[in-house]
Amino acid sequence: MEREGMIRQPAVAGTFYEADPDKLRKEVARLLPAALRKKKAPAKAAIVPHAGYVYSGEVTGEALARVEIPETVILLGPNHSTGLGAPLAVSGEDWETPLGTVPLAQDLATALVKGSKLFKSDNAAHRREHSLEVQLPFLQHLQKKLRIVPICISRLPLPQCRQAGMDLAQAVKNYAKPVLLVVSTDLSHHEPRTVVSEKDQLALGDILSLDPAHLYRTVLTKRISMCGVIPVTIALFAALELGAERAQLFRYTDSGYVSGDVQRVVGYAGLAVR
Repeated sequence: MEREGMIRQPAVAGTFYEADPDKLRKEVARLLPAALRKKKAPAKAAIVPHAGYVYSGEVTGEALARVEIPETVILLGPNHSTGLGAPLAVSGEDWETPLGTVPLAQDLATALVKGSKLFKSDNAAHRREHSLEVQLPFLQHLQKKLRIVPICISRLPLPQCRQAGMDLAQAVKNYAKPVLLVVSTDLSHHEPRTVVSEKDQLALGDILSLDPAHLYRTVLTKRISMCGVIPVTIALFAALELGAERAQLFRYTDSGYVSGDVQRVVGYAGLAVR
């Protein structure tokens, strides 16, 4: 896996979250509940939303505060830029945020790409994508020695999701250090709260049951606009292969509690898979 010698610059600093470093530190600290930071436990994966911090930051903060953040994190999120980049695009760059540079875990990224026919080294998919970027300030705050493998994911059929999960798990098993999967997804989009809540409970039920195949089919057949269903499906397959036994929901909410509009809400949830 070739390094390009460039740094991936922030795409949504100043819109999704504060661009000023001091303001961002204060914002993240406020969104990470101090009492919960003392109750950490190891996890195979954390599932968190990726809206602007004003909408979903408290959900992300509560979930990430409840899991141990190792030095190495694999980030999986959806590709919102249709047609840009490989379907399973592994970044080959270090990433910049207002809080500083986060280095690529090049050894793990290289092992993943070399050990799989599905994962490809590709920076193009990451250039304007926000779903992984918005997680970094939280992770930087919680782990000062953070190294990352960012993976931007497009639509895939279920068999490829299963294989990608197996490949991901194998790379983690072969790695000498602890690794956490951080999966970025929002849930249902732009429907009335009553509809969004009903649909989201179906998807969350499958996640809590650790049933990635059923989650994939539920989202498809029930027409649930969960943007990160493919990353979550892959991560669940990987977590199961790594020995996951349970999932835990920390918080569920929707954008209407901030915007006041309950007719067009987006659902957000924070979970851990252990």
